[in-house]
Amino acid sequence: MTRRRTPRNSVIRLTTGNAARTLNHPRARHEPVLALDFGATSVLVTTSGPVTKDDLNFARQLAREAHRFARSVERSFYGLPDGQGVAA
Repeated sequence: MTRRRTPRNSVIRLTTGNAARTLNHPRARHEPVLALDFGATSVLVTTSGPVTKDDLNFARQLAREAHRFARSVERSFYGLPDGQGVAA
């Protein structure tokens, strides 16, 4: 990820469990929506209008970081180290 230019005002921590799930809502005539559900709390990721190049770049960054997160969770689950130079 790139370095933040502004400091964080707050952090919301959403933890996984039995009620956590993700769901992509591709919509032909509307902007796509990615739903992150954590029981009673949902986070919807979408665009503010027609899809732009910035939206595409963000979606690719989100996918890349989600893949890295999944790899780290897998390695932690199996008790393996996760760091620079460690093969996935």
